[in-house]
Formats: sequence, structure tokens, C-alpha cells
Amino acid sequence: MFSLACRLTSFPRWRRLLGPGVGAAVLLLAGCTGIAGDPPANGGDGDGVVPGGAVEAQVAERSMFPRLSHAQWENTVRDLLRLDDRPGLSASFTSDPLGGVFDNNEAALQVTPGLWGDYQRAAEELAAMVASDEGKLARLLPADLPAEPEARAAAFVERLGERAFRRPLTAEERAAYLALFHRGAELFEGEDPFAAGVRAALEALLQSPHFVYRVEVGAGPAKGGLIPLSGHEIATKLAYLLWNTMPSDELLAAAKAGELSSPEAVRAYAEGMLEDPRAREVVGAFHRQLYDYKMYRDLNKDPALFPEFVPEMGDDMQREAELFVEHVVFDEDGGLTDLLTSRTAFVNDHLAAVYGVEGDFSNEFTKVELKEAERSGLLTRLGFLAAKATARQPDSIHRGVFVNLRVLCASLPAPPDNATALPPGELATNRERVAAHTGKGTCGESCHATMINPAGFAFERYDAIGKYRTTDNGAEVNSADVYTLGGQPRSYADAIEFSRLLAESREAHACYAKRWIAFAQGRDMRAQDLAFITELAEASRGGASTKELILRIVSTTSFLARVPAEAQ
Repeated sequence: MFSLACRLTSFPRWRRLLGPGVGAAVLLLAGCTGIAGDPPANGGDGDGVVPGGAVEAQVAERSMFPRLSHAQWENTVRDLLRLDDRPGLSASFTSDPLGGVFDNNEAALQVTPGLWGDYQRAAEELAAMVASDEGKLARLLPADLPAEPEARAAAFVERLGERAFRRPLTAEERAAYLALFHRGAELFEGEDPFAAGVRAALEALLQSPHFVYRVEVGAGPAKGGLIPLSGHEIATKLAYLLWNTMPSDELLAAAKAGELSSPEAVRAYAEGMLEDPRAREVVGAFHRQLYDYKMYRDLNKDPALFPEFVPEMGDDMQREAELFVEHVVFDEDGGLTDLLTSRTAFVNDHLAAVYGVEGDFSNEFTKVELKEAERSGLLTRLGFLAAKATARQPDSIHRGVFVNLRVLCASLPAPPDNATALPPGELATNRERVAAHTGKGTCGESCHATMINPAGFAFERYDAIGKYRTTDNGAEVNSADVYTLGGQPRSYADAIEFSRLLAESREAHACYAKRWIAFAQGRDMRAQDLAFITELAEASRGGASTKELILRIVSTTSFLARVPAEAQ
């Protein structure tokens, strides 16, 4: 990672502009000196946090340099420069491959040569934009900057550098960026000297690995085999988990004052951060990726069979899911059990017609309660059901696969290369065709008959757009089956009972806990996480809310400390 960081910030533009002899200064600006060694001086951070506890003693290794995702980069630039909106420049960046379920997985967030060029161009464009706009420049400058030019420049560099790097600058960094600030008038002739200095310093700061990466070197020597994170590193980790952006000025001040020096203090700050609207966006993003809302869009349904379906209903389904999750987590302080069993829904005129909800509705979303005999939680909502369906029929196989992978974290082998589509059979029910092709006595019996099909058949009472039905091709729908949970076969009559069994199961809560830990840490699961997954799952199964799970995660050793690099 050290070589990657230096390669990332070789600053061809600044080498060209500043001329011979600039190499050492450029590397200093890039942060290549010391990035893999001693931590920078984080004055006021305290001694770091290494809480105790048998479960917490298991800390998995992770990168010391997780890169900002494109969404995090956008939010950080907006907040660093105090812009009204995200600049939108990452839309043209080299795309990130998806590393598993979530877009913040450190294993996928690499800096390729193409992305480095994107960062460089964006830094130049943003710096020029701010420096040339008096209003934007005024918003960036602290109100209490000194009037004397030298002191003013020094104070600006120190303040902006601290916010860009999410920690105070070292003495060497301050000197180097201040020297570059003073070269601004030479580099950008004809511009106001102070604005030119801002442009030069800002362009370099935005290309530093200390901006692009969330550097976690720690607060000093190892304690009990672990290196505690500094207060600023904890503040940064909290901010990117709960707000998906850089720490606020208040959070940076708390870090500098040593107010994040215990697990209890970290939890208290996190509780306040969860009250911020940005936390709702992050919790929404977690569930949007976990439950794959993007599949709700661009759905194609047979208009002869489903005249009530219109193309914009895909967007409506996604919005319904977002409002439902936000309501459960934030308005009701609920958790996974509520997500799987609540009948509260948010519908507009399009969705109400499919749900069979009576009343006058418009394009605005209205909170309603769905019929107890027909709906129970996310898995009986239109988005999931319509996305896992063909243009004419429910897709029992993909419904079952989704429940196994995303709700239960069950292991399924990849389908065989010679897997074929369901044969036509207009006179048979959908279930009969699926069972005949993949069920008992077929080559797909091992997975389909015991795991995939039973989970999928629970939803046979919902057609290709998620509408409730009692018959299929004139025959009564059969949605009853048996699925093994907790080592015991559990029978159910329909999706309502199946959702209740899932909500009671250790498997579903362990899966939800596992997903939250992966999202919070920005990495894949490790063996060291197993004990905490079990602990968190039992809390969730016992009624702990989603917010409570988050608060427990951020106050653990695994979140607040790291394994020494030499041990990784």
C-alpha cells in the first residue's frame, strides 16, 4: 500500500509546474513520507481506545488505508468545500467493481491508473472553480482568519488541511503546503494572489492519499497486541459509517479535545449522529444494497395479463421500500423482526391498486396497514415479488435463492453450466412446473428440493407483479412447504408464516448481524468476527433495534483498534 500511495500522488502536474528539485516536496505533499510508519501528530487525541471483553478480543485484520468510495468522495468534497450539492464529477470516474454486497468493500476499492487520472482532473477542476468564485471562496474561508497576509495564509492552510486530512497537519506538512500556497501567484499568473494560493494548495490536498484514503495508522504503540485508533481516526470512521462523509467541524473538535477516548464516549457520540438526517440515508443505502432495490427498476410485465402495471411502478416500489425501512428503523426504533413482519406500508395510487387497498390515493405516498392475511414485511412487498418474477409468472427459484443468500446467508453452489429454463406448461401451475423441473427426483434435487424451492414456494400466492392470488391456472395455489431452521424442519402454510419463522430464526438474525458488521468495517467477514456475530445476532433476535446493533458495533475493540501491520 505504501508504494500504491506514492504512485497515486506522483503529481505529474506539480512536477512540471514547479520544475527540478521538487521531488522531495511533492512526496511530502503526497504524504509518502511516514504513511506506512509512525502516525502523524494528532494533538489532543488522547491515548486511543482498546476496550476489554472476551468477545471483543477477537479483532480481524483490515487495511490501514481504505479508499473512499465514489459516493464518499462526492459527499466529502461537498462538505470540505462547503458546497450546496455534490459536484457530480465521479459520474465520469473509472467505475468501481462491486466487492460483494456493499459498495464500500475495501478489497474492491483500488486506485487504478485511470482513476488516478480522474482524481487529478477533478482536483484541478474543483480548485479552479472555488478560487474563481468569490462566493464559494468566501464560504470556504474560516470567519476568523487573521488579516495579516502571512498569518492569513498559514491559518488557512492549517484549517483546510485539518479538514481535508481529517486530522491536524504535521509541522512538515504545514510548511510544505504553505510554501505551495505562496507559489500560487507564480503558478496562476493574473489571479488574485490569495485566491491563487488557495487554488494551488487545494489542488494538491485533493490529490493526497490522506484525502483519498482513510488512513488508520493508530494512536501509538500496541496495547495488548492491538493498536488503538486515534481520536481523529475514530471520528473519521464514525462519520463515514453513519454519514458517509467526512467528520463535521464539531466531531473534529471532539476528537481534538480527547472526547472520543472511551467506548462509552464513542457510543454517546454515535447516538447523536444517528439523529442526523444523513444517518437515514446511510441506513437506507445499507438496506437498498442488501435487498437489491435496483432490481425493482426496468421491469417488463405482460400488459395483457397485468394492465395495472406501468413502467414507473418500479421507481414507486423502490420508494415504498425506502420509506418502509426508514419508518421501521427510525420512527419505530425497530429491527429485523419488524422488517420481516410489519404490515405498515407506504403506497401511492399505483401501488394501492395492486395491494388492494381501498381509498383515494394520488402520486404522493400515504402510510397504510396492509391485510394481515396477505402481507408480512419486506418479502411480501411488491418490489421483491415483482423483481423476482418473469413478465408472466412468479419466479419461485429466484425468490428462493434470494431468501437463502440475502436473508439467511446460506451457502448455495453455483448453478450447473447445463441448467435450462423452465419448460412451457400452460396447463400446470407455476409450482408444478418448477417442481417437475428442479424438485425431488431431478438433477436439481440436492439444492432445489431442500433449500431453494421451499423458500420460493412460500410466495406462490403472489403473481408476477406481487398481487395476491388464491388460484393459478384455475387451480388452488399451494404455498405450503418445509424449510430447516435451527436444525429442525419447520413447516408453514404461506409467506406470512414463513416470514414469521424467519423472524424467529437464529439464521436470519445472524445473517443481518453479519451484513451490518461487513458494512460497518468495509470488508469481508473473518473468522475473528464469528463470536461477535453470534452475540449481535442473539441481541437482534431478542428484540434489539437496528440502531442498537450499530451502536454495539461502533463501541467494540474491532471498530476502535487494529491489528499491527507486522501481524497481518
